[in-house]
Amino acid sequence: QVQLVESGGGLVQAGDSLRLSCRASGRTFTEYRMGWFRQAPGKEREFVASIKWSGGSEYYSDSLKDRFVISRDTQNTVYLQMNSLKPEDTAVYYCSADPRGLGTQYIYWGQGTQVTVSS
Repeated sequence: QVQLVESGGGLVQAGDSLRLSCRASGRTFTEYRMGWFRQAPGKEREFVASIKWSGGSEYYSDSLKDRFVISRDTQNTVYLQMNSLKPEDTAVYYCSADPRGLGTQYIYWGQGTQVTVSS
């Protein structure tokens, strides 16, 4: 059973930075691709960034790649560093895992963490 638990969300002001964490547990994740997605009120869930659990191979949404950075450590945690936050970044942010590592089948999801950016 794979479990993903996000943390680090909150209320910040425009221009601030925030780092989200996703703690993964339940098995060995070496071949997995880990992703961050977000969903704003009234909008569909959208891709933010992804990274191979073994390291490297980062991908970003074109609109976010200049401000967001995905990384992971050796303690089963994936991070999303968000800089120069804007009100339009307000959303629930979800951590996800694709066991095949291709970034096409994210079947495990966390419960989400709310990020609210005030103007």
